[in-house]
Amino acid sequence: MSTPGLFSLSRKEGWNQYVNTPPRQRPEMLARAQLNALGEDAREDYNDRRHDWHANFGIIQTPQLASLHEELDQIVASNRQDGDRIRSAAVIDALPGLGKTTIANLYGRTYDRQQRRRLGAVTAEGNERVPVFRVGLTSNTTLRTLNRMICEFYGHPATDRGSAAALASHALDCVLSCDTRLGIIDDIHFIDLDRKEGLAVSNHLKWLANELPVTFVYVGVGLAERRFFADGLTGKNTVLAQTARRWTRLGVDPFHLTSDQGRQHWRSLLKASERQLVLAEHRPGMLTDLADYLFERTSGHIGSYFTLLMRGCYRAIRGRTEALNRDLLDQVRLDEASEQARKQLAAALAHGTLSSKSKVAS
Repeated sequence: MSTPGLFSLSRKEGWNQYVNTPPRQRPEMLARAQLNALGEDAREDYNDRRHDWHANFGIIQTPQLASLHEELDQIVASNRQDGDRIRSAAVIDALPGLGKTTIANLYGRTYDRQQRRRLGAVTAEGNERVPVFRVGLTSNTTLRTLNRMICEFYGHPATDRGSAAALASHALDCVLSCDTRLGIIDDIHFIDLDRKEGLAVSNHLKWLANELPVTFVYVGVGLAERRFFADGLTGKNTVLAQTARRWTRLGVDPFHLTSDQGRQHWRSLLKASERQLVLAEHRPGMLTDLADYLFERTSGHIGSYFTLLMRGCYRAIRGRTEALNRDLLDQVRLDEASEQARKQLAAALAHGTLSSKSKVAS
């Protein structure tokens, strides 16, 4: 059995572990006096459990996540056509650090659980049911490697040999035999439509959508800006692009403070994550009192926010302060994009001039 947390979602076994592993058990909340009473080894073990918890305490139901899951539900539920019909696909296209991959994986996990509950673990033909496959592309993905990655997910024995066409046939067999209905392909921005090989991979995605009884969910960065939906075509030829007609683009916005609703959503995120912290000096309002500061540090990007929270908790535990405050969080370095945006946002928040332009700059 794999060590908890050490698995690859690009393999069936790892995906199954992700789908079926129960939620982590939250460590007991100890008061300062109880913490001080622990022996050295016991305290080290307790702190180690808290580090694991703060890095993995679960998913908070943000408005962005709820909205996209509703959209994905609609798309998947509508794709009940017979095998002779073309199914539409969904593509989550947004800036880095906004939770695109997490949103797609969580949807896949929920869908997988629903399918197994309703239909069982075995298909009518007696094969293992695999409701979802998931692969992530690389910067050198080719037609053959894409087919190989799909075969590797299922553990097909012929993944190390065979032509692109043979591997495509094996991938088709895997999907049909295991009654797969959802395919998640991450990092499709690595497909370079200015290269012959990139166009071939893009066209192969269309072939897969034509041949497989699967709803595809693609995830990428800046696809509209890369003319991905135009299939690399320009000018009046863009009307010939099939991707723009077949794919539904779903964006993910960062949090913002430019409206009352935006501020409410941001504070709700802080309150929800605040309740998950296991620190001896925890108090209500520890994060919400720092709402503007936390936005300034992260520019409303949920990935940067959770990184700041996780690293801050690590410092609070190691330094025995057991609380998050501005002085401690100022010692945490974040991703370069957040650090670069910080000064601009700090000035805008201080002068009450935060606007939609400030949000975009983040």
